[in-house]
Amino acid sequence: MSSTTDHQPASFAFTPEYMDKAKAHVAKYPDGRQASAVMPLLDLAQRQNGGWLPRKAIEYVADMLDMPSIRALEVATFYTMYNLEPVGENLVEVCTTTPCWLRGSDDIVKACEKTLGISLGGTTPDGKFTLVEAECLGACVNAPMMQIGDDYYEDLDADSTERVLNALKRGETPKPGPQGSRRLTEPAGGPTTLLDQKGAS
Repeated sequence: MSSTTDHQPASFAFTPEYMDKAKAHVAKYPDGRQASAVMPLLDLAQRQNGGWLPRKAIEYVADMLDMPSIRALEVATFYTMYNLEPVGENLVEVCTTTPCWLRGSDDIVKACEKTLGISLGGTTPDGKFTLVEAECLGACVNAPMMQIGDDYYEDLDADSTERVLNALKRGETPKPGPQGSRRLTEPAGGPTTLLDQKGAS
């Protein structure tokens, strides 16, 4: 893969659509505190730019918020939600932290690598998928799981992982959430409390 500098655009500016969203975020904060909007504005810039943040976008956000560009860069380099180099159209983040690992995340990673034909950190030749390892994504009760874009796919096994990825390959939108029979985050064996509604007020 080419280095990040090979992909850096010469300039960046919000489109009118994204500028309206950015202004709405900035308006949430009192005068003099606009820098508090740096995280949502970096996210907007990343979305507009196809899933990654070039240096010019970080500087643009900093200028818009009247803050030193190094402070915006510090935020962008600290949080893993920001990608500082190009990623595929579908960013597949597999959680491998302890709860997911105990429930089989190694199998999920292998299924992703098999289905996509790439290893962790790789991007498919067509630019459709990037596969990365993620720290805890906060869905431990539904482990193992992966995040693709804004959607969580939970209660995975190798087969369901392949189904989700193959659906995306076909241009479909697989249903997010638990991929087994579980409803949301109820116990794996089904509800065990509040089963009798008699007398409930």
